[in-house]
Amino acid sequence: MPRQASLYPDTHIRSGRPVLKWAGGKTQLLPALMQAMPRAFGRYFEPFLGGGALLFRLALPGAVASDSNEELMQFYEVVRDEPEALLTTVAQWPISRDDYYYLRAVQPEDLDRVSRAARFVYLNKTCYNGLHRVNRKGQFNTPFGGKTNVRILDEANLHRASEILRRTDLRWAGYQEVLAETRPGDFVYLDPPYMPLGGYSDFRRYTRHFFGEEDHAELAREFRCLAERGVKALLSNSANERIEELYEGFAIRKVKASRQVNCKPEGRGRITELLIGNYPLE
Repeated sequence: MPRQASLYPDTHIRSGRPVLKWAGGKTQLLPALMQAMPRAFGRYFEPFLGGGALLFRLALPGAVASDSNEELMQFYEVVRDEPEALLTTVAQWPISRDDYYYLRAVQPEDLDRVSRAARFVYLNKTCYNGLHRVNRKGQFNTPFGGKTNVRILDEANLHRASEILRRTDLRWAGYQEVLAETRPGDFVYLDPPYMPLGGYSDFRRYTRHFFGEEDHAELAREFRCLAERGVKALLSNSANERIEELYEGFAIRKVKASRQVNCKPEGRGRITELLIGNYPLE
């Protein structure tokens, strides 16, 4: 029997909040996402995990959460396995401009897994607007955010997230590899790097490889395949004409979201985004 996820959440697992500050995160869109979800489904998949707002809100046991960003998924593994060690390590690092750039210059491969995760969340919370951006070599290059009175980790929420992740199947993988495992009746939430509204967008360089227009076209083909296989899928993206063309024939709902990280003025402030379902959006 498919679980009634949006109506009857598992009371044995408490909902949580994202541990990371994530540019393009979906915390503010959670009411719209919850409303747009199917009323019943089997397993839950989130293959563009990022900050994981919906994953932590649903707190469904057996969920499959994945991302192509290796360091991100290693961070979540440490949150799952060693939250106390993560808290202890982060607490030892002062916050200043000099400390930020010192840690940014450290090669994560030279650190043990807990220190690497601590560096990841430290940079995430103290960089400019939580923007995870890397250069062609895969090196994090977002500038310092300018604030020194930053709370890196909320201890109570970290332990709640750890509890949720212990009942989650975490994967470092591309979305196609994970979607191949879905079965009829499963539900997938897709939150890819957004199609830019125009010109260059920092959101495309999420890993050392761009997520460009052809990648969006390939994702749209996968979306159609999911519908043909009986897998329910909900996708979010920018209100871009090309995106509407790619998903023509599917249910599309327009929602408002506040976004501050964009090189184009029209991409900042309260803007329109799209929710697209391969099933009717009630």
